[in-house]
Amino acid sequence: MIEEKKLLTDADIVPTDEIIAEGLGKASDSYTKFVKGLKDYDISLMEWRYYNDGKAWLSKGEYKWTTARGANKVKPLFWLSIWEGFFRVAFFFSTEIKEELLALPISKKGKEIVTEAKPMGKTGSYLPVVFDVSEEKQLNDIYQLAKFRKEKI
Repeated sequence: MIEEKKLLTDADIVPTDEIIAEGLGKASDSYTKFVKGLKDYDISLMEWRYYNDGKAWLSKGEYKWTTARGANKVKPLFWLSIWEGFFRVAFFFSTEIKEELLALPISKKGKEIVTEAKPMGKTGSYLPVVFDVSEEKQLNDIYQLAKFRKEKI
């Protein structure tokens, strides 16, 4: 089993593209394509923030829009973290929509991730759907889930 090493854990070192690319290694190209591809879905990444509870820098995928009355709205879609050799994209869905997630046009591996996700939270009402991404072929599943979360929930 490969030991997972979370990166970006020093609160004093603000993540840069160079630091992220170095930590990701071969997965850096997939990360670059991932970030660029988000724009096709009107999804942006929040600036990196250090979170004391997780002792790491994290970002969020967000959908931002302006209402008819001019109010600016933001919907968080997923969390993003950087690990040695891969990046992690974590969605949190209601357990009630698991079947809808499985009906999405995602890969067999993506469906396995949804199926094997264990409910969490005090009432077990949240389903963590987590992708450890090291290859470009994994991106479509993430885009499909982000699009679903953006439009549905």
